[in-house]
Amino acid sequence: MSNALRAAIAAALALSACAVGPNFKQPAKPDASAYTREPLAPQTQATDVSGGESQHFQLGAELPAQWWRLFESAQLDALIEQGIRNYPTIRAQQAALRQARQGVRAQQGVFFPQVSGSLNPQRSKSSASEAQTQDIVTLQAEGIPVPPGFTFPEDSPALYTSVLTASVSVSYTFDLFGGERRSLENAQAQADEARFQLEASYLTLTSNIASTAIQMASVREQIAATHEIIALEEKELNLIQRQYDVGSRARADVLQQQSNLASFRATLPALQQQLSVADHQLAVLVGHFPHDAEPVDFELSNLKLPQDLPVSLPSALVEQRPDIKAQEMVMRQANALVGVATANMLPQLTLQASSGDQAALFRQVISSSASIWSIAGNLAQPIFEGGTLRAKRRAAIDAYDQAAAQYQQTVLNAFENVADSLTALENDALSVNAQFDAQSAAKASLDLIQRQYDAGAVGYVSLLAAQQSYQQARIAYVQAVAHRYADTVALFQSLGGGWWNRSKPQSL
Repeated sequence: MSNALRAAIAAALALSACAVGPNFKQPAKPDASAYTREPLAPQTQATDVSGGESQHFQLGAELPAQWWRLFESAQLDALIEQGIRNYPTIRAQQAALRQARQGVRAQQGVFFPQVSGSLNPQRSKSSASEAQTQDIVTLQAEGIPVPPGFTFPEDSPALYTSVLTASVSVSYTFDLFGGERRSLENAQAQADEARFQLEASYLTLTSNIASTAIQMASVREQIAATHEIIALEEKELNLIQRQYDVGSRARADVLQQQSNLASFRATLPALQQQLSVADHQLAVLVGHFPHDAEPVDFELSNLKLPQDLPVSLPSALVEQRPDIKAQEMVMRQANALVGVATANMLPQLTLQASSGDQAALFRQVISSSASIWSIAGNLAQPIFEGGTLRAKRRAAIDAYDQAAAQYQQTVLNAFENVADSLTALENDALSVNAQFDAQSAAKASLDLIQRQYDAGAVGYVSLLAAQQSYQQARIAYVQAVAHRYADTVALFQSLGGGWWNRSKPQSL
């Protein structure tokens, strides 16, 4: 390599410049000291029953990365681990992250000289007349006198010429105004966005598995209670029908009871469909087809209600929600593209150099018998583009404004999610308490009427009515407990899932 080429490369590597365009500034944290208008109670109401324990809000405590383990269910843990391992969306997000990181690596390459080598063998044939003329010119150029009228014999054979050229070319575009630096910043922000999107996918998957399992358990218990109610309604219909047959009841009583029975039967298909949908959804969430997934016999009794609930400080939420961090990276990408659009309006300087050897034989090339080299520079400045570059820069600024507004909306939605979850848990505790009281009262009434029926003080219809009331109260209580478990999951999801407390990143 020639000294001139070495000097050109050294000059290219030594040149540095600032980057035009605005430097990205992280959005200011929201000025919020609470999630709800009313002060958050330190704990919820307690009910002396499984699923009715008081939950304590620990403001500022850290949420564990594997938050689902707070439910202390080995069955739920196994389902979530299976989902993380098999769910296709997770693998897709992992591939997207790897792709984005390779994009960063590719963009980093522009800061190095681009070096390429070439080997150009050439062989040509020239006629005698052409060769004569060329040889005469060559003799004259070398200062050798040519006698007047000197010619080559007409029968001179054709001349064959072989030339082998080997060269190395180097080009470098100076990042005078930082356009490439902004492009690298954009690529890095894309990789960070992909990383946060992966964390959001983990959080969505784990939350959906837990919520779906809770939904299955709730619906399964409601179906069991509904079957018992239907059985009681059928008994009552048979009793009324017999009474009608002997003339002690009116036809209207039979029709009314048939209507009651049909009404309860009508609720069963909807519940069974809910169970089927939840079962199919859970199968897909753990990475299986619905028809070949292992059946999941999940019950609410498999779960323990977490009593200590870590609640992030409002000032920390924007750093913990992966969707907020992903949107922040979208802002950073848009900000970097403003710099790229600005740099495109300014001069571009490119330096090119090549060095090589040329000879008739390969061994002569190796021995550098005939070296060749060249250096060229190119300075280009857009003069008139019909307003294209200026419009592209304005469009980049508008894209940043759009991303900033979307960021603010994402933050607002996040605070809404947390506020909804916190108030839901407070109201769920009240609902569980009320429904438990209602179920207890219905059970006490049933026990009393059962004793009265055994003593002959009341008829069988009164007993069936008491049994129906108890079963309906039982359904309402099951729903209230399930809502409490589900809203606890929703709280953990709304707080970001604790991914920042993971000891090591998820496997890619």
